[in-house]
Amino acid sequence: MITDVPGIRVGHATDPVGLTGVTVVLCDRAATCGVALRGGANDVVGLDYLHPRHLVATVNGVVLGGGSRFGEEAIYGVMRWLEERGVGFAAGPAVVPHVPGAFLFDLGVGDRRARPTREMGYDAAARAVASPVAEGSVGAGAGASVGKIHGIARAMRGGIGSASVRLGEVVVGALVAVNAVGDVRDPDTGALVAGTRDGAEGRRLVDSAKELLAGATLGRFAAPEHTTIGVVATNAGLDRAGAAMLASLGMLGFARALSPPHTAFDGDTLFTLALGDVRADLTRLGVAAADAVARAICRAVRAAASLPHLPAARDL
Repeated sequence: MITDVPGIRVGHATDPVGLTGVTVVLCDRAATCGVALRGGANDVVGLDYLHPRHLVATVNGVVLGGGSRFGEEAIYGVMRWLEERGVGFAAGPAVVPHVPGAFLFDLGVGDRRARPTREMGYDAAARAVASPVAEGSVGAGAGASVGKIHGIARAMRGGIGSASVRLGEVVVGALVAVNAVGDVRDPDTGALVAGTRDGAEGRRLVDSAKELLAGATLGRFAAPEHTTIGVVATNAGLDRAGAAMLASLGMLGFARALSPPHTAFDGDTLFTLALGDVRADLTRLGVAAADAVARAICRAVRAAASLPHLPAARDL
C-alpha cells in the first residue's frame, strides 16, 4: 500500500448517505511533488506549487476528493489541521501549508448537494495514519462509478485502492480513486473486472472500448462526469522534474487497468510525492509506479460495496 512508503499517512472522511468523501495523503516531511494530467476534464487545485519558478519547492500533502470543484473546500480544512501543528512554509510569524488536490465528479450517484466540506478535510487529516489503507467505497471513492458509456443505469461501483512495489530499499506506492467512463481490467490477465453491463439488470460485462469502436456514443453522459485521480509516493530522492516524470510514467498504469483511459470526458490526474533521499534509476521507478497504479485501480473496484442501483465487482 502507499503507506508502505516511510513517512506517508492516509486518512479518509466519508459521507455514506450523500455518497461522497475526501482522502488525504500527508507527508511526515516536506515532499517534492509532480503531476501528470490526461484526458479533457481535469479538476485540480494548487498546480502553481509544482512549477519550477515557484518559491516553495515542496508540499505537505495531497487531497483527493469527490464533489467536483465543490470538493476544493476540503483542502482548507486540511490546511487548518496542518497549520495548527506548525506544518508548512514558514513566512515570518505565519506558517502556510502547501496542499494541492484533485477532484472527481460523483454528484450523479448520491445526493448532488453532498460534497466534501472543510470539516471533512480536517477530519480526514486528523485520521491520517501510516497503517494499511481502507479501500473500496470510502473517502474519495465513496461515490465513484465505472463503465458509463451507456449511462449510470448500466454502470458499476468504482472506489479507491492502494498498492506498492519494493525495489530493494526503494518503495513506490500508489493510491487511486477510480471513477472512469470506461472499464477496469485485471492488469495481469486483461480480464474485465468491472465496467459497462449488458443491461440495467445485467450481470454480464460488455467491452466499453469495443462498443465505442462499433459506434456507441456517450450521449448526454459526454460531460466531465468521470475522472480517475491518484497519488504515487516514493522514498527515492527526486527533484521537481523527476517527480513530474515519475507521475507521467505512472500514468502507464492507467492504460494497463482502464479501458479506455484518458478519454475527452475523463480528467485523469496523478500526483507524485517524493520524500526520501534513496538514489534510484528513474526508469525503473516508473515501471514500479505503473505497476502499483494498475494494481491499485483493480483493488479499488474489487473492494467496492454495491448499492441497490449500482452493483460492485463482487456481485458478478
